[in-house]
Amino acid sequence: MIHPTAIVAAAAQIGPDCEIGPYCVIGPNVVLGPRCRLHSHVVIDGHTELGSDNEVFPFACLGLRTQDMKWKGGITRTRIGSHNVIRECVTIHSATGDGETTVVGSYNNILAYSHIAHNVVLGDHIVMSNVATLAGHVVVEDHAVIGGLAAVHQFCRIGRMSIIGGCSKVVQDVPPYMMADGNPARVRAVNKVGLERNSVPPESRLALKKACRILLSEGLTIPAILAQIQSEVPMLPEVQHLVQFITSTQRGISLNRS
Repeated sequence: MIHPTAIVAAAAQIGPDCEIGPYCVIGPNVVLGPRCRLHSHVVIDGHTELGSDNEVFPFACLGLRTQDMKWKGGITRTRIGSHNVIRECVTIHSATGDGETTVVGSYNNILAYSHIAHNVVLGDHIVMSNVATLAGHVVVEDHAVIGGLAAVHQFCRIGRMSIIGGCSKVVQDVPPYMMADGNPARVRAVNKVGLERNSVPPESRLALKKACRILLSEGLTIPAILAQIQSEVPMLPEVQHLVQFITSTQRGISLNRS
């Protein structure tokens, strides 16, 4: 069902049972999977692919050229999964380098005015509250929550099941399963509610709480934190993921230290 005021390029691939509302504009290299619904005034351009059952609200712009000044041309892509809700005025930009892709997973709820920049990799079941902003090359793991008006610096990682408070400024990696808040954002506590909502077993929640106390210990270096966690906390799958995440950081971890 395509509204007569919509402009859909002849070469665009539109899946079955899609709804394209008034004044939408769909470019020639766009692929829409089955049952996608575009309310009105939605623009999708570039080499952009959406899976099935996505709902896109008015004035969202998906797949347009990166804002990165390093862009030199070429074919860059945007790939969006299935069952996402993309609210009003959201912007999701294509990657910067030839052959690169901005990736958004599935079952995400991206609220109004949020921005997902070039080369971001967004996982599944993520909530981005209103005006949440991800700079280029940010990685967000599954089940994370990013508060309204929060901004994440380029190349940072947001760990799975973490939550970032509203208006926070994230300049270093936020470990999985933790709550971070402030300017700059710092780990404050374990994300107790998030762990419960995602059915993390009680023994894992207890282990992560102990690991969080070590993370927040004064005067410990990152190697000392890792060593203490590995020696004192049961190496359950969630703790293993936490240790691996901290070990692989490139920008440092959002703790109360320089």
